[in-house]
Amino acid sequence: MGVPTLGCPCRVCKSNDPRDKRLRPSVLISRGGRNVLIDTSPDFRQQALRVGLERLDAILLTHGHADHILGFDDIRPFNIRQRSALPVYSNEETFRVIRRVFAYVFDDKPTLSTVPSVTLNTVRSPFELLGIPFVPVPLLHGEMEVLGFRFGRAAYLTDFSAVPDASMALLEGLDELVLDALRDIPHPMHQTVEQALALIQQLNPRRAWFTHIAHDLPHSETNERLLKMGHPHVQLAYDGLEFEVQADASDKVSGEHGVSQVSNAATAGARSTRLSAFSSSRAWASRYATDSSRHRRARPDPQFGLHSAHV
Repeated sequence: MGVPTLGCPCRVCKSNDPRDKRLRPSVLISRGGRNVLIDTSPDFRQQALRVGLERLDAILLTHGHADHILGFDDIRPFNIRQRSALPVYSNEETFRVIRRVFAYVFDDKPTLSTVPSVTLNTVRSPFELLGIPFVPVPLLHGEMEVLGFRFGRAAYLTDFSAVPDASMALLEGLDELVLDALRDIPHPMHQTVEQALALIQQLNPRRAWFTHIAHDLPHSETNERLLKMGHPHVQLAYDGLEFEVQADASDKVSGEHGVSQVSNAATAGARSTRLSAFSSSRAWASRYATDSSRHRRARPDPQFGLHSAHV
Protein backbone atom coordinates (compact mmCIF):
# COMPACT_ATOMS: atom_id res chain seq x y z
CA MET A 1 0.00 0.00 0.00
CA GLY A 2 2.97 2.30 0.44
CA VAL A 3 3.78 4.52 3.40
CA PRO A 4 2.11 6.76 4.49
CA THR A 5 -0.92 4.48 4.29
CA LEU A 6 -4.05 6.34 3.25
CA GLY A 7 -6.09 7.50 6.23
CA CYS A 8 -3.62 6.21 8.82
CA PRO A 9 -2.69 8.51 11.76
CA CYS A 10 0.12 6.28 13.14
CA ARG A 11 3.48 7.82 14.01
CA VAL A 12 5.27 6.23 11.03
CA CYS A 13 2.68 7.52 8.57
CA LYS A 14 2.97 10.97 10.19
CA SER A 15 6.77 10.81 10.42
CA ASN A 16 8.89 13.69 9.11
CA ASP A 17 11.76 11.30 8.31
CA PRO A 18 11.92 11.07 4.48
CA ARG A 19 13.08 7.46 4.84
CA ASP A 20 9.62 6.63 6.23
CA LYS A 21 8.05 7.65 2.89
CA ARG A 22 7.89 4.41 0.94
CA LEU A 23 6.66 3.85 -2.60
CA ARG A 24 5.44 0.53 -3.95
CA PRO A 25 7.91 -2.25 -4.84
CA SER A 26 10.08 -1.81 -7.92
CA VAL A 27 13.76 -1.41 -8.69
CA LEU A 28 15.91 -0.50 -11.68
CA ILE A 29 19.21 -2.21 -12.49
CA SER A 30 21.55 -0.26 -14.77
CA ARG A 31 24.66 -1.31 -16.63
CA GLY A 32 26.42 0.39 -19.50
CA GLY A 33 23.54 2.84 -19.93
CA ARG A 34 20.95 0.05 -20.27
CA ASN A 35 18.19 -0.72 -17.82
CA VAL A 36 16.23 -3.65 -16.46
CA LEU A 37 13.16 -2.98 -14.31
CA ILE A 38 11.94 -5.41 -11.66
CA ASP A 39 8.16 -5.02 -11.26
CA THR A 40 5.91 -2.33 -12.71
CA SER A 41 4.47 -0.87 -9.52
CA PRO A 42 1.49 1.51 -9.43
CA ASP A 43 4.03 4.30 -8.79
CA PHE A 44 6.02 3.61 -11.97
CA ARG A 45 4.80 6.60 -14.00
CA GLN A 46 5.31 9.08 -11.16
CA GLN A 47 8.82 7.82 -10.50
CA ALA A 48 9.79 7.83 -14.17
CA LEU A 49 8.60 11.40 -14.65
CA ARG A 50 10.72 12.67 -11.77
CA VAL A 51 13.94 12.00 -13.63
CA GLY A 52 12.91 11.85 -17.28
CA LEU A 53 13.36 8.15 -17.88
CA GLU A 54 14.06 7.70 -21.60
CA ARG A 55 14.93 4.04 -22.10
CA LEU A 56 13.91 0.63 -20.81
CA ASP A 57 15.37 -2.65 -22.08
CA ALA A 58 13.55 -5.41 -20.19
CA ILE A 59 11.10 -6.05 -17.36
CA LEU A 60 11.16 -8.81 -14.75
CA LEU A 61 8.02 -9.56 -12.75
CA THR A 62 8.18 -11.27 -9.36
CA HIS A 63 4.46 -12.08 -9.19
CA GLY A 64 1.04 -10.80 -10.15
CA HIS A 65 -0.16 -8.89 -7.09
CA ALA A 66 -1.47 -5.38 -7.66
CA ASP A 67 1.38 -3.54 -5.95
CA HIS A 68 3.82 -5.15 -8.37
CA ILE A 69 2.06 -4.95 -11.75
CA LEU A 70 -0.47 -2.11 -11.93
CA GLY A 71 1.99 0.25 -13.64
CA PHE A 72 2.24 -2.16 -16.59
CA ASP A 73 0.28 0.06 -18.99
CA ASP A 74 2.75 2.90 -18.46
CA ILE A 75 5.47 1.14 -20.43
CA ARG A 76 3.75 2.27 -23.67
CA PRO A 77 5.89 5.43 -24.11
CA PHE A 78 9.00 3.23 -24.20
CA ASN A 79 7.45 1.09 -26.95
CA ILE A 80 6.73 4.22 -28.97
CA ARG A 81 10.10 5.87 -28.36
CA GLN A 82 12.12 2.70 -28.98
CA ARG A 83 9.84 1.37 -31.75
CA SER A 84 9.94 -2.12 -30.33
CA ALA A 85 8.25 -4.51 -27.96
CA LEU A 86 9.70 -4.93 -24.47
CA PRO A 87 10.69 -8.41 -23.29
CA VAL A 88 9.05 -9.40 -20.00
CA TYR A 89 10.34 -12.30 -17.88
CA SER A 90 8.42 -14.18 -15.19
CA ASN A 91 6.68 -17.47 -14.39
CA GLU A 92 3.53 -18.74 -16.05
CA GLU A 93 1.30 -17.99 -13.05
CA THR A 94 2.26 -14.31 -13.20
CA PHE A 95 1.60 -14.22 -16.93
CA ARG A 96 -1.87 -15.71 -16.37
CA VAL A 97 -2.61 -12.71 -14.15
CA ILE A 98 -1.11 -10.29 -16.68
CA ARG A 99 -3.21 -11.75 -19.48
CA ARG A 100 -6.36 -11.45 -17.36
CA VAL A 101 -5.81 -8.00 -15.82
CA PHE A 102 -4.41 -6.49 -19.02
CA ALA A 103 -6.43 -8.53 -21.51
CA TYR A 104 -6.55 -5.62 -23.97
CA VAL A 105 -2.76 -5.85 -24.38
CA PHE A 106 -3.17 -9.22 -26.07
CA ASP A 107 -5.91 -8.22 -28.49
CA ASP A 108 -5.55 -9.51 -32.04
CA LYS A 109 -4.80 -6.05 -33.42
CA PRO A 110 -2.67 -4.11 -30.92
CA THR A 111 -0.68 -1.03 -31.93
CA LEU A 112 2.35 0.57 -30.34
CA SER A 113 0.40 3.72 -29.50
CA THR A 114 -2.68 2.22 -27.86
CA VAL A 115 -1.50 -0.70 -25.74
CA PRO A 116 1.80 -1.94 -24.31
CA SER A 117 3.78 -4.08 -26.74
CA VAL A 118 5.53 -6.95 -25.00
CA THR A 119 6.97 -10.41 -25.51
CA LEU A 120 6.33 -12.75 -22.59
CA ASN A 121 9.20 -15.06 -21.67
CA THR A 122 8.52 -17.82 -19.13
CA VAL A 123 11.73 -18.46 -17.21
CA ARG A 124 12.76 -21.64 -15.43
CA SER A 125 16.53 -21.26 -15.69
CA PRO A 126 19.13 -18.48 -15.87
CA PHE A 127 18.81 -15.98 -18.71
CA GLU A 128 21.08 -13.16 -19.81
CA LEU A 129 20.43 -9.41 -19.81
CA LEU A 130 22.92 -6.54 -19.75
CA GLY A 131 25.62 -9.13 -20.40
CA ILE A 132 25.12 -10.91 -17.07
CA PRO A 133 23.07 -13.90 -15.91
CA PHE A 134 19.80 -13.31 -14.11
CA VAL A 135 18.84 -16.32 -12.02
CA PRO A 136 15.15 -16.85 -11.19
CA VAL A 137 14.80 -17.90 -7.55
CA PRO A 138 11.53 -19.74 -6.76
CA LEU A 139 9.92 -18.57 -3.51
CA LEU A 140 6.64 -19.11 -1.65
CA HIS A 141 4.36 -16.16 -0.93
CA GLY A 142 2.00 -18.05 1.35
CA GLU A 143 0.91 -20.88 -0.97
CA MET A 144 1.62 -18.83 -4.10
CA GLU A 145 4.75 -19.55 -6.14
CA VAL A 146 6.63 -16.32 -6.88
CA LEU A 147 10.09 -15.38 -8.12
CA GLY A 148 13.04 -13.60 -6.67
CA PHE A 149 16.03 -12.78 -8.86
CA ARG A 150 19.76 -13.06 -8.43
CA PHE A 151 21.99 -10.84 -10.59
CA GLY A 152 25.73 -10.82 -10.13
CA ARG A 153 26.46 -11.03 -6.42
CA ALA A 154 23.13 -9.54 -5.41
CA ALA A 155 19.66 -10.97 -4.94
CA TYR A 156 16.25 -9.32 -4.70
CA LEU A 157 13.66 -11.36 -2.79
CA THR A 158 10.45 -9.47 -2.15
CA ASP A 159 7.05 -10.78 -1.03
CA PHE A 160 7.78 -14.24 0.33
CA SER A 161 7.18 -16.31 3.43
CA ALA A 162 9.46 -19.27 2.72
CA VAL A 163 12.49 -20.21 0.61
CA PRO A 164 12.42 -23.79 -0.76
CA ASP A 165 15.54 -25.83 -0.04
CA ALA A 166 16.43 -25.97 -3.74
CA SER A 167 16.47 -22.17 -3.91
CA MET A 168 18.89 -21.78 -1.02
CA ALA A 169 21.72 -23.09 -3.19
CA LEU A 170 21.05 -20.28 -5.69
CA LEU A 171 21.73 -17.68 -3.02
CA GLU A 172 25.25 -18.58 -1.93
CA GLY A 173 28.09 -16.08 -2.05
CA LEU A 174 26.04 -12.87 -2.03
CA ASP A 175 27.44 -9.42 -1.39
CA GLU A 176 24.04 -7.73 -1.29
CA LEU A 177 20.73 -9.30 -0.26
CA VAL A 178 17.45 -7.39 -0.43
CA LEU A 179 14.68 -9.32 1.26
CA ASP A 180 11.13 -9.11 2.54
CA ALA A 181 10.68 -8.10 6.20
CA LEU A 182 7.16 -6.75 6.49
CA ARG A 183 6.89 -6.22 10.25
CA ASP A 184 7.44 -7.90 13.63
CA ILE A 185 3.95 -9.43 13.83
CA PRO A 186 3.62 -12.75 11.93
CA HIS A 187 1.93 -12.64 8.54
CA PRO A 188 0.86 -15.68 6.46
CA MET A 189 2.49 -14.39 3.26
CA HIS A 190 5.47 -12.31 4.38
CA GLN A 191 8.54 -12.65 6.55
CA THR A 192 8.82 -11.01 9.94
CA VAL A 193 11.98 -9.20 11.02
CA GLU A 194 12.92 -12.23 13.11
CA GLN A 195 12.45 -14.62 10.19
CA ALA A 196 14.42 -12.37 7.87
CA LEU A 197 17.31 -12.23 10.32
CA ALA A 198 17.33 -16.03 10.56
CA LEU A 199 17.57 -16.29 6.77
CA ILE A 200 20.36 -13.72 6.68
CA GLN A 201 22.28 -15.79 9.21
CA GLN A 202 21.95 -18.83 6.95
CA LEU A 203 22.96 -17.06 3.73
CA ASN A 204 25.62 -14.81 5.29
CA PRO A 205 25.65 -11.96 2.73
CA ARG A 206 28.06 -9.06 3.16
CA ARG A 207 25.11 -6.69 3.59
CA ALA A 208 21.35 -7.13 3.80
CA TRP A 209 18.49 -4.70 3.28
CA PHE A 210 14.90 -5.14 4.43
CA THR A 211 12.24 -4.19 1.91
CA HIS A 212 8.45 -4.36 1.50
CA ILE A 213 8.25 -2.71 4.92
CA ALA A 214 4.87 -1.91 6.45
CA HIS A 215 4.12 1.16 8.54
CA ASP A 216 4.88 -0.85 11.69
CA LEU A 217 8.64 -0.27 11.42
CA PRO A 218 10.05 3.26 11.93
CA HIS A 219 13.20 3.55 9.85
CA SER A 220 15.60 5.10 12.35
CA GLU A 221 14.39 3.17 15.39
CA THR A 222 14.44 -0.16 13.58
CA ASN A 223 17.99 0.37 12.35
CA GLU A 224 19.07 1.25 15.89
CA ARG A 225 17.40 -1.91 17.17
CA LEU A 226 19.17 -4.04 14.55
CA LEU A 227 22.51 -2.52 15.56
CA LYS A 228 21.89 -3.23 19.25
CA MET A 229 20.93 -6.81 18.36
CA GLY A 230 24.36 -7.30 16.79
CA HIS A 231 23.44 -6.89 13.11
CA PRO A 232 25.44 -3.87 11.88
CA HIS A 233 25.32 -5.19 8.29
CA VAL A 234 21.50 -5.28 8.22
CA GLN A 235 19.37 -2.17 7.66
CA LEU A 236 16.02 -1.07 6.32
CA ALA A 237 16.12 -0.05 2.69
CA TYR A 238 14.71 3.36 1.80
CA ASP A 239 13.74 5.45 -1.19
CA GLY A 240 17.03 6.79 -2.48
CA LEU A 241 19.19 3.79 -1.61
CA GLU A 242 21.79 2.91 -4.24
CA PHE A 243 24.53 0.30 -4.32
CA GLU A 244 26.88 -1.26 -6.84
CA VAL A 245 26.96 -4.97 -7.52
CA GLN A 246 29.93 -6.98 -8.71
CA ALA A 247 29.17 -8.61 -12.06
CA ASP A 248 31.44 -11.17 -13.68
CA ALA A 249 31.57 -10.32 -17.40
CA SER A 250 32.83 -13.84 -18.14
CA ASP A 251 29.60 -15.45 -16.92
CA LYS A 252 27.65 -17.20 -19.66
CA VAL A 253 24.22 -18.74 -19.79
CA SER A 254 22.71 -21.09 -22.32
CA GLY A 255 19.31 -22.56 -23.07
CA GLU A 256 15.99 -21.42 -24.46
CA HIS A 257 15.56 -18.54 -22.02
CA GLY A 258 18.62 -16.49 -23.01
CA VAL A 259 18.62 -13.09 -24.68
CA SER A 260 17.45 -14.19 -28.09
CA GLN A 261 14.38 -11.94 -27.88
CA VAL A 262 16.22 -8.92 -26.50
CA SER A 263 17.63 -6.41 -28.96
CA ASN A 264 21.39 -6.21 -29.36
CA ALA A 265 21.22 -2.77 -27.81
CA ALA A 266 20.24 -4.36 -24.52
CA THR A 267 23.69 -5.89 -24.09
CA ALA A 268 25.87 -3.16 -25.58
CA GLY A 269 28.67 -2.01 -23.32
CA ALA A 270 28.51 -5.18 -21.26
CA ARG A 271 32.24 -5.11 -20.57
CA SER A 272 31.92 -2.96 -17.49
CA THR A 273 32.62 -4.85 -14.28
CA ARG A 274 29.84 -3.37 -12.18
CA LEU A 275 26.16 -2.69 -12.40
CA SER A 276 24.14 -0.31 -10.29
CA ALA A 277 20.83 -0.87 -8.58
CA PHE A 278 18.70 2.13 -7.70
CA SER A 279 15.79 2.15 -5.31
CA SER A 280 14.28 5.50 -6.15
CA SER A 281 14.32 8.27 -8.69
CA ARG A 282 16.29 10.40 -6.24
CA ALA A 283 19.02 7.76 -6.12
CA TRP A 284 19.37 7.73 -9.88
CA ALA A 285 19.26 11.50 -10.14
CA SER A 286 21.90 12.01 -7.46
CA ARG A 287 24.27 9.67 -9.29
CA TYR A 288 23.76 10.67 -12.91
CA ALA A 289 21.63 13.73 -13.40
CA THR A 290 23.89 15.99 -11.33
CA ASP A 291 27.25 14.60 -12.50
CA SER A 292 28.07 15.51 -16.09
CA SER A 293 30.87 12.93 -16.39
CA ARG A 294 28.56 10.13 -15.33
CA HIS A 295 25.73 11.55 -17.40
CA ARG A 296 27.83 11.15 -20.52
CA ARG A 297 28.32 7.47 -19.75
CA ALA A 298 24.71 6.63 -18.96
CA ARG A 299 21.36 7.58 -20.37
CA PRO A 300 18.96 9.32 -17.97
CA ASP A 301 17.25 6.21 -16.65
CA PRO A 302 16.16 6.35 -13.00
CA GLN A 303 15.08 3.92 -10.53
CA PHE A 304 11.84 3.24 -9.18
CA GLY A 305 11.00 2.88 -5.60
CA LEU A 306 11.98 -0.49 -4.76
CA HIS A 307 9.95 -1.26 -1.91
CA SER A 308 7.48 -0.04 -0.70
CA ALA A 309 10.35 1.46 -2.35
CA HIS A 310 13.87 0.24 -2.24
CA VAL A 311 16.50 -1.93 -3.02
